[in-house]
Amino acid sequence: MAKLIIKGGDIKVTQDRFEEAYEMYRNQSDEEQMIEESVNQDKEHIVAVRKNEDGDLIGFRTSLNRELDYLQALQEAKSGNLAHVDVIHKYGRDILRSEPDGIAENNLSNLPEF
Repeated sequence: MAKLIIKGGDIKVTQDRFEEAYEMYRNQSDEEQMIEESVNQDKEHIVAVRKNEDGDLIGFRTSLNRELDYLQALQEAKSGNLAHVDVIHKYGRDILRSEPDGIAENNLSNLPEF
């Protein structure tokens, strides 16, 4: 339980309140992630990639066996039609990347090639 200390009209919250709030934040995040994972479980996602000679990603195969070029994959991701990928704006353009989840094996650059 949080402890309030009142000094000269100022109210200060002790460390307990900050810990309590942080735990509520973490629990909320965990619940949202479980809901999102269950929603995305059946959603189309990228299962293989095609790279050019420089190792750049240029094509993608999805779980529905569709083959997308980079621009098509960007559009599908922006529309919310591909799970487990994000579109970020970097270097003056949109870039497709894996959702950061701490698992190196499912990063786009580590997926099997087709």
